[in-house]
Amino acid sequence: MLTRKQHELLSYIQGYLAEKGISPSFDEMKDALNLKSKSGIHRLITGLEERGFIRRLAHRARALEILKLPEEATPAGRARQAAERARDDNVIEPDFRRGRQATMPAAESRSLPLYGRIAAGTPIEALRQTNAQVDVPATMLGGGEHYALEVAGESMVDAGIHDGDTVVIERCDTAENGSIVVALIEDHEVTLKRLRRRGNSVALEAANEAYETRIYGPDQVRIQGRLIGLMRAY
Repeated sequence: MLTRKQHELLSYIQGYLAEKGISPSFDEMKDALNLKSKSGIHRLITGLEERGFIRRLAHRARALEILKLPEEATPAGRARQAAERARDDNVIEPDFRRGRQATMPAAESRSLPLYGRIAAGTPIEALRQTNAQVDVPATMLGGGEHYALEVAGESMVDAGIHDGDTVVIERCDTAENGSIVVALIEDHEVTLKRLRRRGNSVALEAANEAYETRIYGPDQVRIQGRLIGLMRAY
C-alpha cells in the first residue's frame, strides 16, 4: 500500500526513466510533485526504497532503479482486481471477523478503532480514514484511550514487529526514552519507531540494521501514542 504522493512519485520516476534513460533529479521530482522542499522527496524516496519499490544505486548520481510497481499498475493486478469485482457482484462473502468474535466472550475483549496500515519504516499520510474495528483482549489494556494499527514494512523486525502484525497503541503525547512510539513528523507523516532523545534532537530509530536512524529537531516530531501490545495471525 502506497500513499498518494508515493504512488505519484513512483509513476513520475517510471515515466522519466522510460523517456530519458536516467532518473530525475531531486529538484525535478520536487517540482513535479509541487512540494516546497527536497526533504519531502527524500522521505518519499526512503519510503519507496524501504517498501521494495525502488533501489538507490550506490556512488552514482541520479541513479534510481525501479524494482516493482504497485499491483494495480500491472496487467496481472488489473486482471485480478477485475475478477474480484466480478466475484463480489455474485458472491456473498462470509464474515470471518464476526465468527472470531463469537469465540471470545464480550467481557474478555474490547473493540478498538483500527486506523489502518502504519509503515514500520515508511511514514504514511493518514491513519483515521476508516471505520474498521478490531477486538483486543481486555487484559492487554490499562486505563486511558487506545487504538490499533496494522504494520506495513520490516524495519522493526528485530523488535519482534513484522509486516502484517496489529499493534495496540496507548494514546499519549509523551514517552520514555527507548519506547516504541507512533510519531507524527512535521504534522503530516506518521511512523512507528523507537524513540531516542539526544540533547535537543529527536531520533526515530529502526529495529533493523538495514534501515537508517532518522534525526529531527524537537519541534518536528510529536508523539501520538506508545506501543503496549501486539497481535499476530498465523
